[in-house]
Amino acid sequence: MYNPLELSKKIEKLVTKKENDTIYRKYYRFRPAKFYAGIASADCVGCNLRCIYCWSNDSAREGRIGKFYSPKEVAFKLTRIAEKYNYSQLRITGNEPTLSREHLLQVLELIPEKYTFILETNGILLGVDESYVKALKKFSNLHVRISLKGSTPEEFSRITGARAEAFQLQLNALKFCVDNDVSCHPAILIDFVKKENLEKLRKKLEKIEGGLSEELEYEKLILYPTVKRRLRID
Repeated sequence: MYNPLELSKKIEKLVTKKENDTIYRKYYRFRPAKFYAGIASADCVGCNLRCIYCWSNDSAREGRIGKFYSPKEVAFKLTRIAEKYNYSQLRITGNEPTLSREHLLQVLELIPEKYTFILETNGILLGVDESYVKALKKFSNLHVRISLKGSTPEEFSRITGARAEAFQLQLNALKFCVDNDVSCHPAILIDFVKKENLEKLRKKLEKIEGGLSEELEYEKLILYPTVKRRLRID
């Protein structure tokens, strides 16, 4: 069982570099995507979890591929895609955007307010440091989507291979967002979740904020080739 906070530090060193006051982050592609009824997407490199159903390949989530881009380059590429396809939403996705804190904040500074920026995250780093969430509060066009890895600590550990206690960090992230008026909602892949545990999770979400339980987004497993290999499905 690994500690995702320790893994975060290790991967961050591989996918981030600083030149003068600019923080560069590794990405492997920029693209239009059909999700959210159309969104400009930047696929970043490097993640602090090792989920069994992850669709990102090992080279991407371990930070072994990709090119370094400045915040200015990322914001430009995203807004250009949005303009071309008439999208109103942007995102960083593919792996874990929060690994490079200052890079992410610098990107957000450059996103025009007319666009909604959806931060897709597992919430681990937001849940261990409320100051991170406080730094996000200033961006009125930001929405945080926290992908819960299971509905209990045991399910979290089984899905990610990480220490079970790290599951609480995901719930902390939601609480910090609610406490600091940062727009957010939780999501969960239900294929690996027991029904009775899901009800327990809903009650925990209600304790954080009543609306979170109703806003819980349910995902279904998509069997991308990488996912099939991980799950050993022929």
